[in-house]
Parts: sequence; structure tokens; C-alpha cells
Amino acid sequence: MNKKRKAFWLKQLHQWHWVTSAICLISLLLFSVTGITLNHATAISANPQIREHQLTLPPDLLATLNRHNEGSLPGPVAQWLDSQMGLPAATTPAEWAADEVYLALPRPGGDAWLAIDRASGDVLAEVTDRGWIAFFNDLHKGRHTGTAWSWFIDIFAIASLLFALTGLGLMMLHAKRRPATWPVTLAGLVLPWLLIVFFMH
Repeated sequence: MNKKRKAFWLKQLHQWHWVTSAICLISLLLFSVTGITLNHATAISANPQIREHQLTLPPDLLATLNRHNEGSLPGPVAQWLDSQMGLPAATTPAEWAADEVYLALPRPGGDAWLAIDRASGDVLAEVTDRGWIAFFNDLHKGRHTGTAWSWFIDIFAIASLLFALTGLGLMMLHAKRRPATWPVTLAGLVLPWLLIVFFMH
């Protein structure tokens, strides 16, 4: 490779490498730390906090509820529950029975559910909070995080791939002056396979 072409590729790879590193920096830290916490999940104690809510739907909202038998909760009912309990129920599919409406409301780092008695309008809800470590672990896994976070993980994964590939390109261009480049890279490739072959049974 002549000097002019090498200078061009060095400039391009450096440009994309620092851009992708800037995009990935905070997310790489998050996923690295939560990789450790997930790997040692059994050693990290958690004390879930459970809160119960008991309310009664106003008669007009109960009548609105009972005019439905499928899909999500009616808008006014969902808005009232959100304002009273802080439970976002507007888009969650409900389980409709003759005597009760039930909603499962899982969330990162916790869980929640609510049940509405269709005769009396009594609402019983339970919210479980497993703490910040569980919250970030669920972000790592994409558990109950919604569409926007799923897209973020995909975009972050693509940026990470670009970061790794531009790093590989820079290594190739500098390999002649750094003899340890390929032995160290090969070690990084071989070590995981050795662990899989000899220690996973």
C-alpha cells in the first residue's frame, strides 16, 4: 500500500473509530458493568420492595369499563389509574373475564399487576421494585424495556461493530511497527474457545 492510500485509510479509520467510540462509550460502560453484575447475580443480594394499592373506580368509569370485553383498558380508565397509582396501563392488553379485568405490567427492575372487580369497581394493584442493579441488568437483557430500547440496543450493537472493525483496520495498518499485534489478537480469539472446549461440560 502506497503512502497516499495509507494516509487516506488512516484518516478515515481514525475518524470513524473516534466517532463510534464516542457514541458507544457510556453504553459500553453500562453493558460492561452489568455484564459483571449479571455474571455474579447469585452473589448480589436484593431486597425487593413491594407496595400494594387499593382503590375503587368511580361509578362512571366502572360503567365505561363494563362496556368493553377485549383489548386494552378504555382510555379514561387507564388515565385515571395512571394518575392515581402511577401505573401506565393505556397500551397494555388486558385479560378480560366475566367478573374481573387483570393486567400484567412487568417493567425493568421490577414487576407490577392490577386487577379490577367488574361488579364493585375495587382495584387491587401490587408493584415490586427489585432495585437499581436489577433495573440496569434488565436494560442489559432488554427485558420488558419496550420498542425504543430495543432499537437503541440494535443501533448500539451496530456502532460497536464499527468500533471493533475500524480498530481492526487501524491494527492492520500499524501491525508492521507493532510485532505483538497479531499474537495478542490471536490470543483473544483462541482463549474463549479453549475455555469452551476444556471447561464447559
